[in-house]
Amino acid sequence: MNQKLEQFFATCPRGLEALLAEELRTQGAQQIAVTQGGVGFAGEFELCYRVNLHARLASRVLWRIGGGDYQDEEDVYQGALSLDWPAFFSVDHTIMVKVTAQRAPLKSLEFVTLRIKDAVCDRFREMVGERPSIDTRDPGVRIHAYLTAETCTIYLDTSGQALFKRGLRKQAGLAPLNENLAAGMVMLSGWQPGTPFFDPMCGSGTLLMEAALMALHIAPGSGRNFGFERLYRFQEKIWQDLRQAAQAAQLPPTPQGIYGRDMFGSMLDDARANVLAAGLGNVIELKQGNVLEIPAPARSGIIVTNPPYGVRIGEESELAEFYPRLGDWLKRQCAGWNAYILSADMALPKLIRLNASRRTPLYNGALECRLFEYKIVAGSARREKTES
Repeated sequence: MNQKLEQFFATCPRGLEALLAEELRTQGAQQIAVTQGGVGFAGEFELCYRVNLHARLASRVLWRIGGGDYQDEEDVYQGALSLDWPAFFSVDHTIMVKVTAQRAPLKSLEFVTLRIKDAVCDRFREMVGERPSIDTRDPGVRIHAYLTAETCTIYLDTSGQALFKRGLRKQAGLAPLNENLAAGMVMLSGWQPGTPFFDPMCGSGTLLMEAALMALHIAPGSGRNFGFERLYRFQEKIWQDLRQAAQAAQLPPTPQGIYGRDMFGSMLDDARANVLAAGLGNVIELKQGNVLEIPAPARSGIIVTNPPYGVRIGEESELAEFYPRLGDWLKRQCAGWNAYILSADMALPKLIRLNASRRTPLYNGALECRLFEYKIVAGSARREKTES
């Protein structure tokens, strides 16, 4: 007998939606619908186990449990009250409600959040005689509501902690990339295991580790727990079988031609701590070195890096000197490589004085960026100074 198809929505960093849709398709998702900031999809409930375990690009996997039209806060309250909350999870779990909206006519999202929380608690009190407690820092169950101009959709979060929290990174740098954005950058580069991978400004090592997880077929969620484990729909046997299959598919941690460099010893210490904690010490080669002076670690390959781009005041002049020298280094040391450089400053990459063959819009949180692609060949054509 076929099980009912459940409706889900996976969020992700903006710019990675199409890649996420393809990831979901490989996990068996149906009815895939790409929208800004995420992808809707359908499948049997167990699909959310696989997506949470294997998706490298998703931030959260939300399970749609209700929704409908509304005109005011009372309509939202009644819609939430109509759901059989005690059928989803135990009153012993703490809860948190988060509301996001687009073009909603209501004056206060905080008040809407409060009304949904009241509806959940009122329903529990009516059905089981007590209500769940609220915990906004580390809740057992996360409830999400999404409002448009006319509709309210209510979800249960099957992920728990955001999926980019792999449970691997022990130290974070000053401006670390979220792991799913880093994974997206690696995928957008077209890199394949077996090709040298190089981050010459590796910071705490996030890009390197995401490449290593891909090379070794390590499921990004294999070392953590998930929100779906606290729901009544959870089936332990199915989940354990999926985890064991993922572990059986992993390759041994052997060298993979993944290289990281950083000029700051403290940053390299953070990267080394992260790599060792993840069991990737034999997989990734880390050395200290200034990007403007070091040689490329192989004759050709893929460079993916997140250099500084002047978020703090006073860095502009320093970076205006750095980027032309970075272009010189790419031409001198990296002929035969393809380089992918993330920047939130659209002017700085022009100072590299190499022609970008592609500019992919990405968002690092709320920060709009571009991933610039440079194909480095011997004698790479420089832009004339007069070219805009």
